[in-house]
Amino acid sequence: MTSSMESLKPLDRPVALGDQVYAALRERLRDGRIRPEHRLQEESLAATLGVSRTPVREALARLASEGLVISDGRSFVVPAHTDRDIDEIYQVRELLEPEALRLVAELNPAAGARAPLQQALDAMLFALRAADAKEFSEANARFRTAWLALVPNRRLVRLIELYADHVWYLRVLTLSDAGVREVVAQGLRGVLVAIASGDGAAAAQAMREHLAAAKNSLRQAIGLNSGMNSSAGTGPT
Repeated sequence: MTSSMESLKPLDRPVALGDQVYAALRERLRDGRIRPEHRLQEESLAATLGVSRTPVREALARLASEGLVISDGRSFVVPAHTDRDIDEIYQVRELLEPEALRLVAELNPAAGARAPLQQALDAMLFALRAADAKEFSEANARFRTAWLALVPNRRLVRLIELYADHVWYLRVLTLSDAGVREVVAQGLRGVLVAIASGDGAAAAQAMREHLAAAKNSLRQAIGLNSGMNSSAGTGPT
């Protein structure tokens, strides 16, 4: 006899308002529309988004738990990154991302699986020749999304995405420079070559070099390298 429980079907649930507010704020933090030291207040955000203060409070608490905003009295504020912040964030990323690329390369993904990477790189090269910083930035983001999709350890991916969010908005500053875009394109070409060859060690090393360049680029973007040689390798986040 068929159990009455077996006839039950999964319920369609709309995305909770708190999750929607969180996603909207996170996207604006990532693309630079909400800048460092900007104050976020429940009441004004609720009015702007057309929701009650409860989902806004939930979203801000979630962003605060991830370190993307900090509590400041009766509001939250987007923290400005210090020299130490950049060092600590990149120490974590340098532990995570080369290992993730090693795993991807050692899986030796087929040409079809690598296709989104190649398409994104081709778009970056086209944008580079066209001096189109906006399209280059968008293609760069697609390249990152594509290689993260190939990482077999999803917990590792979540950690990578969390720490990348802390400096993601600075891509707008770094990729506005044509020299940075050139270095980025060549660096990611090396990453793709290593993945295509199935060389895990080479893929990990390519990502280490990419992150070192990104760190230097971000330090320059926020004025931390004012006394350093600005001709050093630079790159995006």
